Order: sequence, then C-alpha cells, then structure tokens
Amino acid sequence: MKKELVIGIDAGTESVRVGIYDLYGNQVGLGVTGYKTYHPQPGWAEQDPNEWWLALVSSVKKAMNQSRVNKDQIIGLSLDTTCATIVPCKEDGTPLRRALLWMDLRSQKEAQFISSTKDEALKYNGYGKVSPEWMVCKALWLKRNEPHIYESANKIMDFSDWYTYRLTGRYTGSISTTTYRWHYNREEGDVPKSFYESIGLGDIFEKLPQDICALGEHIGGLTQKAAKELGLRIGTPVAQGGVDALNGIIGLGITQPGKLALITGSSHNIYTLTTKPIHAKEILGAFPDAVIPGLRLVEAGQSSSGSTIKWFRTNFCKDLEMLANNKNMSVYDLLNQEAINIPPGSEGLVVLDYWQGNRSPHVDPNVRGLISGLSLKHSRAHIYRAVMEAISYGTDCNIRNFRNNGINVTEVYAAGGATNSNLFLQIHADVSNVTINVPEDNQVACLGSAILASVAGGAYKNIKEATANMVRFKEERIEPNKENHEKYQLYAEQYRKAYPQFHEWIGENTKINQNQSISIQKEILV
Repeated sequence: MKKELVIGIDAGTESVRVGIYDLYGNQVGLGVTGYKTYHPQPGWAEQDPNEWWLALVSSVKKAMNQSRVNKDQIIGLSLDTTCATIVPCKEDGTPLRRALLWMDLRSQKEAQFISSTKDEALKYNGYGKVSPEWMVCKALWLKRNEPHIYESANKIMDFSDWYTYRLTGRYTGSISTTTYRWHYNREEGDVPKSFYESIGLGDIFEKLPQDICALGEHIGGLTQKAAKELGLRIGTPVAQGGVDALNGIIGLGITQPGKLALITGSSHNIYTLTTKPIHAKEILGAFPDAVIPGLRLVEAGQSSSGSTIKWFRTNFCKDLEMLANNKNMSVYDLLNQEAINIPPGSEGLVVLDYWQGNRSPHVDPNVRGLISGLSLKHSRAHIYRAVMEAISYGTDCNIRNFRNNGINVTEVYAAGGATNSNLFLQIHADVSNVTINVPEDNQVACLGSAILASVAGGAYKNIKEATANMVRFKEERIEPNKENHEKYQLYAEQYRKAYPQFHEWIGENTKINQNQSISIQKEILV
C-alpha cells in the first residue's frame, strides 16, 4: 500500500513554496521558485500573475522530484497566498494588468475617502483609518484611475481566487480572504452592499465570487490542463485555501482561543482567536469564521519587519558576504554575533520601523522610518540590533492593545524568518515579557495548507483533528529575561512617544519625496 501524501502551496511576497507532507506533518519534499515584484512608483508594488503560475509549476515539479513520490500518492492539495493582492481578469481568468500587491499603497486617497464615511462596516478597521492595503481601496483606485480596466474586468480576484480558478476552473472566494479584507460577514448576510454603494462600488458585486467557501472545503479536482502542467493526477482533490498568514495560524496548531500567533516574514502579522465580537480602535477584527468556524480572528501587524532587516543587509553589509561564505554562515549569523554583545537599548538608539508605513496601531501609509540617537560610538551592529528592537517594540505595542481590550497574552507561537535568529526571538520575548514557542517545521503556511488538503482528501474529519496529528513544537522555548525586560521599558516608552511627536513631519517629507519623484518621471516621459 502506497503512503498517502498531501501538497501545501504557500505563495508569499517573494516566492511560491510547495511542500509535500505525510499525514503526520513530516515534510518529504520542498520546491521553491521566486517571482519578481515591480515598483513603478514609490509605494507601488505589482506582480505578474503569469509569473505566479510558472513559479507554481516549477515548485511543484521540484518538490515531486525531490521527494521521488508518485502522483497517485497525492490525496489532496491546498494553497495560501498573499491577501489583498488584486487581479482584474477576463471571464476565463486572463489578467488585464499586473496585480496590485498587498503592500501597494497607491490608493491612499481612496482609503482616506472610505475612512471619512465612518460607515459601521469600518468596525473591522478599528473604527479608524482604512489601510490602502485593503481590497476595497484598491478596487476603488482601479475604478477611478483605470476605468477601462475596471469596466472590462469580468472578475476581480484575490491572488488565492486566481490560483484556485487555474487549478479547478471554479471561481470561489475564500471565507478567510473575503472576511479578512473585503468586509464580508456571513453572520450579517454577505458583503455590506450599502457600504459598497456609498463609496461608489455598487457595480462591483457581479465581478466578485458568489461561492464563499470555508477553509479546507473540497471545492473540486485538478482540471486536465492544470494536472498536465503540474505533473499531477487529474481530479486530485483541491481544498479551499486562503490567506498565507491565516493558513500559518493553522500550521501553528492554533485552533482555539488563548494563544497568540506571530507570523514573521517581510512583515509581522499578529493574531489570536476569540469567541467575543471585539471591535476596538487600533485593532483589526474581530473577523467571524476567518479561520475556524464559530471563532473570531483578531489581528494587528507591522508593514515592514523582515523587509527592513533585508534592506539593511543589502545596503550596508556587502563586505560581510565573502566572509560569511568562507565560514559557511549567513550574513545574518555574523551580524547576530556582533549584536548579541550590545546591551538592551543599543546604547541609546531608538528606531521607528516604518520603512513601508505603519499598518497598526496607527494605520499610516505616509510615515517612514527614523533612526534617533546616533553618535560616533555607534557601529553597524548597533543599528542592526536597534532595528530588531524597534520591530519588537512595534510588536509589543500591538500586544498591549490586545491586553487592553481583554485579550490576555502570555505565550506566543512564532514562525517565519524571525525564528532563524535566536537573538531576534529573545529580544521579542524580553521586550513583551512573553514565552515564545517555535514549531519543528518552520514552513507553517505550507503545513497549514497541507492540513487543509488532508481534510479535503478525507484523511481527517476537520482542521482541529488534522492539526492535532500534524503539528509539533521544539522542546526548547524562548523564555523572557526579566532583567532585560525592565531595561527595555524606557526605550519602549520612547518608541511609543515618537510617533505622536514626529509623524506629521515624517509624513510631510514622504509626500514631498513622492511629488518630486512623480515630477521627475513626468519630465523624463516628456
């Protein structure tokens, strides 16, 4: 009897990862293929869906070749993607333009307009400002600025919808993506049509998916065309997938209240589940049924975390690359070795980690990063550590908001790039005074998608049963250092005070730079 396996697809900001797993959560194959992000203007970010598909085909084949398994062993597959990545398409799924990536901030005017309506639907936005990252802002931008594209689009898809359509030929919406970023609420009867009509999107409903499916729901099998391209069996069950970070929650085994998920990568995503319909300022949600039926998701996040650290390494650490290669280490390992000996607070440095704006608690796309307190004593390692500390202060701000709204947080389950650095995790633990748990398989989004696939494939009856069998954690946990926690409080307070003091000045500089960039581009075109 052949061993039954499932495929988990994780399409993130920079690449698509395809993991092949057995029914106990053991990874037997992995394929990774990157795709390009285009930045036509500052704050804009686009990707080509055709490159997504080619990358998926490549990653599936890499994973299958590495694992040396037979396609008949695959009993199901599912997926996750970046969310609020908008794709206007023809009826057959052909994209009409490059996709607006989740981090695209061009719809700032639309976001401000939507925020000004004070509609009850904005309770999911903390009764505050709507981020231009959200789908409704991007859709309105398309209608206002590219009306020919908007009007020609038979369908407006999220990234996960587009993948699902290419795999199965069925146009569905995920309960996670629609609830999470479209203001959909099954309890209150679908999307709030009066809200959409009030902002000028009353004609969008015929373009949106009508079939909203739960995570793990069997929505169809691989079409003949998709199966041939991927090298898989025709009719292989496909489970409804959704948001990368939300599938990561499942891959962390979080299926009930009381645990906090910290999903790290280009950005930080912070989540917990609750039974309460919490709607509060500076917190996103609570989103009903977005992960587990009957439970609500509460969210906070930071727009640039891992991407800021990558920016630092790319621009200021070229000289370390050869040394790292000679020592068979990464550049980050070398930086960590230097930064670990620097005391908490980086000897007076306070950084604002707003390289790509702030998602929460401030919801400010115009604010940018700031390094304060520099002296001739400070080295590259000081700044590197200060950036990590700033990201940790930002995470702590969001955890504080959770606690202030009755969501007790004492233990964190972390995954993603940050877990490759014990120093980075220790700083998080020390700043927020929390214990951090790390999974054995750090590809939690891939694993979460594989868990959904196992449900659609009939191996488990529901997500909770599947996670109980497929998720495991390392024995060693990251415990907070009480002494360091006390030292960090002064710096964390300075961090919290910095935004109210400097955001208008920083934001004004951002607008000046954007206007100058646009002016220069126009001159070049002329």
